[in-house]
Amino acid sequence: MELWILLGAVVFLIAFGVFRFIKANKVLTTLTEDEFRQGYRKAQLIDIREPKEFDGGHILGARNIPLSQLRNRLVEIRKDKPVYLYCQNGSRSSRAALMLNKKGYTDLNQLKGGFKKWTGKIKTKK
Repeated sequence: MELWILLGAVVFLIAFGVFRFIKANKVLTTLTEDEFRQGYRKAQLIDIREPKEFDGGHILGARNIPLSQLRNRLVEIRKDKPVYLYCQNGSRSSRAALMLNKKGYTDLNQLKGGFKKWTGKIKTKK
């Protein structure tokens, strides 16, 4: 009996993960670094990593709104302009996009591979 409960829980978690992945791909456009560079200057560039990660290096011109604070800081993000998100590798930006989409944001984009794949200019806190 316990095995069936455990198996059911595992199946549920996998199904939930697949559902979120598919949903994120519908509301979020994943851009290559070149595509990201072409548009981020005309958009709202948001680094959703935690402040310590942001201070260690971030894309020039990015604002730091950590995923953990996003819900409380939505007023800082305009709905009428594109939103360009990035995190360390792309998983948190997908979660942020789902949250933003629920709140009515539609033009959501993320950097493929996240900050660790970025080869452009960066700024570090001194």
